[in-house]
Amino acid sequence: MTTLLIVDDHPLQRMGFRMLVESQPDLVVLGEAENGADAVRRATELGPDVVLMDVRMPGVDGIEATRRIIAAGGRSRVLVLTTFDLDEYAYAALRAGASGFLVKDAQPEELLSGIRVVAAGDAVVAPKLTRRLLDRFADQFPVEGEDEAKAAAAQLDVLTEREREVLTAIGKGWNNTEIAERFHLAESTVKTHVGRILAKIGARDRVQAVIFAYNTGLVAPDGN
Repeated sequence: MTTLLIVDDHPLQRMGFRMLVESQPDLVVLGEAENGADAVRRATELGPDVVLMDVRMPGVDGIEATRRIIAAGGRSRVLVLTTFDLDEYAYAALRAGASGFLVKDAQPEELLSGIRVVAAGDAVVAPKLTRRLLDRFADQFPVEGEDEAKAAAAQLDVLTEREREVLTAIGKGWNNTEIAERFHLAESTVKTHVGRILAKIGARDRVQAVIFAYNTGLVAPDGN
C-alpha cells in the first residue's frame, strides 16, 4: 500500500486529488496540507511514501517545502504538480530533490502512474526532458568544492566499466530499452545495473543519476 500526503492551497483541488487517489486499491491518503510549511510538518509527522506537492502557494512555496522535506532525510519522496508547464519550475523542483514533475491537467492515468513510479523509487520525469532542462540551465549548477569533487571521483571509481557506460547512457537520457539495445543486454540486466549504480553513487533515482553524470563530466552540456 502506497501512502500519500496531498499539498495544495485550494481545497477543491485537494478534494479532487484525494478522490482520484482513493479510487485506487493500492493507494491511500494519510493527510492533506494547504501550504509549504504545513507540508513539511505533516510529512515529518505522517511519513508518507509520496508527497503530491503544489508549486505556487503563499508563504513557503512547494519548491522550498520539497527542499526541506528531502533535507530532513525521511522516507518521503516528492512528486511536484503545477498548473504551469514551465522549464523553470521543473528545473527548480528537481534541484530541490523532487523525484518527479507533472502538470495538474495530466490525464488521471498519467498521474496515478507517476505516483506509483515515484513510490517505487524511480523518476516520473521523462529522461529526455531532464536532459533538456539540465542543458538549458547548465550555468546555474553550483561549482563543486575540492571535497565534493574528490567524493564524486571516489564514487565514480567504485563503478565497473559497464556501470560507467550505463550511467553515461542514463545521463544522455536513454531509457532501459535503448540501453539494452545499445549494449546488447537484457532489460532485466540493465535494471540490475541501474539499481547498483544508484546505490553506489547515492542517487535516489534516475533524475539524480543524470545530475550526477552531468556534474562529474561523464556527460557534457551538449549531450556528448
